[in-house]
Amino acid sequence: MERILNIHIEKLPEGVYLATSDSIPGLVAQGRTVAETLEIARDVARKLIEAQMERKSLSEIPKIQEIFDYPLVISI
Repeated sequence: MERILNIHIEKLPEGVYLATSDSIPGLVAQGRTVAETLEIARDVARKLIEAQMERKSLSEIPKIQEIFDYPLVISI
């Protein structure tokens, strides 16, 4: 089951990135790069969703549509 979440990422004064989401309360992830932060956020989101499913309190997270926009982050 693939779902799509909106993740908010900000660069902190310490130079690390912080990810949160209004879609999944409690999702907080921090990493040294955007890619690392997203990887951690993905793992945290999975665990939070699994816990919500066990409690049968899963909030509605939109399914992935056949066409959607996705920002691609690259390092150069």
